[in-house]
Amino acid sequence: MPLVEIRNLTKSFRKGDEVITPLDAVDLDVEAGDFLSMMGPSGTGKSTLLNLVSGIDRPNTGSITVDGVEITRLSKGRLADWRAANLGYIFQTHNLVPVLTAYENVELPTLLLSITAGERRRRVELALDAVGLRDRANHYPRQLSGGQEQRVGIARAIVAHPTVVVADEPTGSLDASTSEQIQVLLTRLNQELGITLLMVTHDPDVAAIASRRLHLDRGKIVEAAPESVTSNSRGALS
Repeated sequence: MPLVEIRNLTKSFRKGDEVITPLDAVDLDVEAGDFLSMMGPSGTGKSTLLNLVSGIDRPNTGSITVDGVEITRLSKGRLADWRAANLGYIFQTHNLVPVLTAYENVELPTLLLSITAGERRRRVELALDAVGLRDRANHYPRQLSGGQEQRVGIARAIVAHPTVVVADEPTGSLDASTSEQIQVLLTRLNQELGITLLMVTHDPDVAAIASRRLHLDRGKIVEAAPESVTSNSRGALS
């Protein structure tokens, strides 16, 4: 059984007298350890799909099952609990809390989990180690570069050991050099830690680091042929 199973998923919005359907009867399977990238014209439902998979939004019709749990049938309260334990979200603009240190920002998702203080500390330290920022644990966002802020955001997304991590334009606000570092980091997290990643991007070079590439247009998903997928071989972070 796929880790993520999407069936007949439709999402529509009303804009004045017009009904917009960014996702129309979409089917998609995501296996554990997959790294998917999604591209497509603006307004084609890329971020909408991420928000549905993460339980932030609900579809008009269809189902989403993650690791055996049909999240589209959960109540609002149970969905919030599920999201805290199973979903990591990487934002384009970092979304760090400015009055908290890097450590405290990464710690935030663990405060919703029933774990001991020792286990919480262990997870935060492991997440900071994974993104190479253990030495910046006590720095505030204003004391970090844009790339370091995004690494903190990534650490926060993985600290709860989520089932799935979704990333919405994770390099969109970064310069070319920093973007490449984040691409290498995402690839390493997928390949070395086995993290399942679903990423939206407008950049073909960023999309190419994924093991599977999807294109969304007119409410439908088209997957690139396996032979056209380019793997990332840029090496480790310095």
